[in-house]
Amino acid sequence: MNIVKLPVTKKIAAITAAALISSTALVSVASTTLPAQAQVSVPNVAPFSFADLVEAVSPTVVSIRVKTKIVETRGPRFDDRFEMPDLPDGHPFQDFFRNFEDRFNDRGGRQDRKQRPRFGQSMGSGFIISADGFVVTNNHVVEDAAEVVVVMHDGEEMDAKVIGTDPRTDLALLKLEAASDLQYVEFSEVEARVGDWVVAMGNPFGLGGTVTAGIISARGRDINANAYDDFLQIDAAVNRGNSGGPAFDTTGKVVGVNTAIYSPNGGNVGIAFAIPASVVKQVVFDLMDDGNVTRGYLGVSIQDVSPDIASSVGLERATGALVTEPRPDGPAQKAGVQSGDIILRVNGDKIDDARDLARLIAQYDPETEVTLNIWRSGERIKVKVKLAQLEQEQALVETVPEEEMVDPTEPVETETGLVLIANEEGEGLLVVDIDPDSAAAEKGFAPGDVILEANSEKVSSVADFEDALAAVKDAGRSTMLIKVNRDGNTRFVGLPLE
Repeated sequence: MNIVKLPVTKKIAAITAAALISSTALVSVASTTLPAQAQVSVPNVAPFSFADLVEAVSPTVVSIRVKTKIVETRGPRFDDRFEMPDLPDGHPFQDFFRNFEDRFNDRGGRQDRKQRPRFGQSMGSGFIISADGFVVTNNHVVEDAAEVVVVMHDGEEMDAKVIGTDPRTDLALLKLEAASDLQYVEFSEVEARVGDWVVAMGNPFGLGGTVTAGIISARGRDINANAYDDFLQIDAAVNRGNSGGPAFDTTGKVVGVNTAIYSPNGGNVGIAFAIPASVVKQVVFDLMDDGNVTRGYLGVSIQDVSPDIASSVGLERATGALVTEPRPDGPAQKAGVQSGDIILRVNGDKIDDARDLARLIAQYDPETEVTLNIWRSGERIKVKVKLAQLEQEQALVETVPEEEMVDPTEPVETETGLVLIANEEGEGLLVVDIDPDSAAAEKGFAPGDVILEANSEKVSSVADFEDALAAVKDAGRSTMLIKVNRDGNTRFVGLPLE
């Protein structure tokens, strides 16, 4: 690799005269010497070092080696049937092969050898959080593990047991067998800020204890990993094998667990994601209690509030979580939450979007009663809901078989660009065509969609739709809220009026 050194000079090169033309004169600078006071002076002071921090926390950072049972495979198999070799009559082995053929084929021919398991190896990182050997790592590091070995900072190997995992946040808790009086680290009680220094430690590519440093680049990142995404983005170099390792602040407290990277080529590009300490603490302490994580369950299907939707319902700004459907017999429905409600606050905590609501509800224990501030029909109301326990991910609207589209014998084209007809197969209006140059086309409407509500009112005829449209205009609004169903999934769309 060629290294090009950049020379330091006290001279300024000739500057193009044309760049210095003024209204009065042409100034040409051919060679100007820098004044002494402008020269750069570098103080003889050593730069900031993380060495003391690394020396203190290194014994708490471990490498994790996992033996994973992948699949069950079969050994080699005989052919279905044994066939006699082509031997001449009277050959001395003719009777032998004939007897073998009879015995083999009578037993069924194909004989399978005993199934045997096949194992894979993977590696990750983790860190010790208690003197008796509890270790935090990622769920994806130990998922389906048949055997887990933790390699300590000094090279000692210890068997570990998986205490519990939480796939929703990609966290796992291990326990080192026969461990005692170990060094451990604590979680930070202070929220990390953008711009704070962070030190990442772990086992990239199986190399063992490796240290990289950077800053918190962003907070609250959503990488579509799960409904509770709230990642710290850091620019410290993180690679494969760093998963489950800690990100430390400058006091040696854990501010996050390194979990994912953004990489178009599989390597580090300076964008890594860590689970914040506040989330890790809640999950890990739950796992430590009984190996399970319990979360509150509201029972609603939700979506973000777009500016168009906010305009259509009279909200000043796009905020909150829009309820597309409350789950039948769920806590929200029992408390009176309706489709079309916008949840603005929970127990006084502001809700920015759908993800924010999911994350906040998950922090509450089951059986907790919470107060929801809701925007409904242009008014703010309060609803008290007693949360249930989230057992598993469930679809809030059952998928129904796709029906054949009704033959549009009398479709009506509306000024929105939607061509509608009464849905003969069920409730609502069927979209049979769309003006490709309309706002409806830009908003993603498609033939086969079923419009269930317009302006928060159910529609069963085109006349109902036109009445809703007139009501929106009479109210001085430029956007109409549409509730639409596609293949069994319900959502709301703010449709600008043309």
